[in-house]
This record gives sequence, structure tokens and C-alpha cells, in this order.
Amino acid sequence: MRVGIYLRVSTGGQTTENQRRELEAVAARSGWEVVGVYEDAGISGAKGRERRPGFDRLLNDATARKINMVAAWSVDRLGRSLQDLVGFLTELRALGCDLYLHQQALDTSTPSGRAMFQMLGVFAEFERGMIRERVNAGLARAKARGTKLGRRPVGPALEERIRKLKADGMGILKIGRTLKIGTSVVQRVLSVSV
Repeated sequence: MRVGIYLRVSTGGQTTENQRRELEAVAARSGWEVVGVYEDAGISGAKGRERRPGFDRLLNDATARKINMVAAWSVDRLGRSLQDLVGFLTELRALGCDLYLHQQALDTSTPSGRAMFQMLGVFAEFERGMIRERVNAGLARAKARGTKLGRRPVGPALEERIRKLKADGMGILKIGRTLKIGTSVVQRVLSVSV
């Protein structure tokens, strides 16, 4: 196994040293090759991937197939949001990358660990289904109340102003700002007029 060890603490006063020592000992006992140690010190698990450079490098190396297992102290070191964790687990599964969580005694390279991983996938699918049902119910309720759904039509006067400004050499972003409309509206009008 080529392992990437992920370490994270939330505040600057904490240290990742205990996590590192224990995970490196597990790797040595298990015969895993530690390819890299990825650390985010003083960064909350609620932050997204873009604000956690160690986590981002870990996922990039997993995608590049430099590692085939991620080892972390605990599931809460990976993230605080269920949605982010489900996304992370889905990404690992798609890459064929295993996961070892020391505190939860989860190792997806074993049959029982794979079963647990698959159950997490079932729960993730259930959550997506529930979200889809809530969205559809909300749309149906809005429609029943008479709310018009979808794009609002663009009037002929606005269309003409957009075309004129474009013909005068103005860019899409500036047209949107000038007319106080979204650039997608400008693009839609210009794509129809081409």
C-alpha cells in the first residue's frame, strides 16, 4: 500500500504530532509505504478543500495515483460537514483508493471495512434522494401558488439595448453591469441574435 497520511488540527495551539506518531506506527506495523504526510495545522474541518492546502494536495496525489490509501486519525479530521465527507468518500471510491481511520477502526482494504464503506454509500444515496424529493416538493408548492418557474423573458427593448451596446464594442461583462442584468442574460440574447 502506498499511503498518504492526513493530519489536521483546528487551532494553532494544538499539534499534529500525536496523530503523526500513531499513524506512522500503524503504517510500519502494516507494511505500508508512506508516500507523503499532508498537514493542515490551525485550519477548521469546516473549511472547504480550497482553504485546506494539505487536503487539496492529498486529493491531487490520490487522483494522480501516487497513493492508494488515505490514513487519518479520525473521520472528523477529514471534515465536519456530512456533505463534504460524502463527497470525499465518493471521490476515493471512484479512484479505487482505500481509507484507514484509526479512531473508528475502519480500513476499507478489509472485507468488513469495504462493507462499512458501501453502507456509507447507501446513506449518501439516501441523502441525495431526500434532497431531490424536498426540492421537487418545493417546486410543486411554488407552482401551485402561481409562481412562474424558469427564466424570465427578456423584453424587446432590453434585447435591442444589449445588441446596440455590443455593436458599439462593449464587452459582455460591461453590458451586464451597465444594464444591471446578469451576464447570462446578455449571452442568451446575443446567442439568439447571431
